Amino acid sequence: MAKRKRLTPARPDYLEDNRPAPGVNPMFPTDAPRTTPPVAQVAGATAAQAALEELSGELRAARAEGRLVQDLPLDAIEETYLVRDRMAADDADMEALKESLKARGQQTPIEVVELEGGRYGLISGWRRLTALRALAQETGEARFETVRAFLRQPQSASDAYVAMVEENEIRVGLSYYERARIVARAAEQGVYPDESAALRGLFASASRAKRSKIGSFIAIYHALDDHLRFASAIPERLGLSIAKVLKEEAKAASLITTALRKAAPQSVEAEISALTRAVNGLGASGGNPPAAKTPLKETFGGIQLKQSRNGAQVTLSGEGMSETFLAELKAWLHARGT
Repeated sequence: MAKRKRLTPARPDYLEDNRPAPGVNPMFPTDAPRTTPPVAQVAGATAAQAALEELSGELRAARAEGRLVQDLPLDAIEETYLVRDRMAADDADMEALKESLKARGQQTPIEVVELEGGRYGLISGWRRLTALRALAQETGEARFETVRAFLRQPQSASDAYVAMVEENEIRVGLSYYERARIVARAAEQGVYPDESAALRGLFASASRAKRSKIGSFIAIYHALDDHLRFASAIPERLGLSIAKVLKEEAKAASLITTALRKAAPQSVEAEISALTRAVNGLGASGGNPPAAKTPLKETFGGIQLKQSRNGAQVTLSGEGMSETFLAELKAWLHARGT
C-alpha cells in the first residue's frame, strides 16, 4: 500500500475549546486596537482649545482688573511715578516691617500701574517696597529681589493719587502736614485745577472740619516747607497756631524762618521747640492768645486805663483826666525819658 503525505502540521490544540466567550463577536476580538472616530477627535480638540482660550481670557481679565498677584523685579518699580504723600518712615516701624517680611514674607501686595518698556509705576505700598529693597541689600537673598503686586489701571492721574492717599490713611495714617503737602503738590503737578479741588478730591471722605485743618496746614507748606526738616512731626495744635499767625501777621513767615535758622534744630523735639517759641513770640500759643496778651482794663480813682492786645497802645479816660493830672503825667514821662 502506498503511503499518504501529511499536507499540514499536526495541531496540538485541536481538542482545546477555542470558541469565543458568550457575547463576543469573533469578528472583533477584545484585544484588537480601537481607534477614535475622526469626528470625535475633532470635537475633543475643539473643546480643549475652547477651554484653553477661556482660561487665558480669564487670566487676562484678572490681570487687567487687578485681581492677579504678580511677582515683579524690584528694579522695575518706579517709586517716583507719583509725588509721594508720605515724607518719611519711622525707624522703629520700618524695622518691625522688615522683621515681619523676614519671618512671614510679603503678605499684602503693593499696587502698580504698567508703564512702557517693562516698567511699573508705584501707586501704593511705598513702605513695603522700601523695606524689601533694604532687605535685598542687607541679606542678598533672592526672595527679597521681587515684590508681589496688583496691576491697576486708574482711569486718571487723580484716581491714582486718591488710591495712594486712601491706602496710607487706612494703614498708617498721614500727618496733617503730609496731607497738606500732597494736596499742594497734586495741584502743582496739574492733577487738579487748584488746591481747593485737590483737597476735595483727595479727601472726599473726610469731614469738613478735617479738610479745614488740612487747608490750614497748606499755608505752612507754602511758607515754611524749604526751612523745615521734620515737618511731618508738627502736632495738630501747633500747626493750627502757626497757620493762624501766618494769616494774621504779614512778617510771620520771615520771623519764623529766621528763628529756625538761628536754632538750627537737629531733632524733632528741637524743631518743635523752636517753632513753639517763635509762635509764642508772635502772639499765639497752642491756638489761643497767651494771658499776658489779653486786653488790660483797670480803674485808678476816676481814671480808666485800657491797654491793647499787643501792649503797644494805652488809653486813659474818665472824670479824673484833669489838666493837673495831664501836667503831672507829662512831667513824669519827660523825667523818665531823660
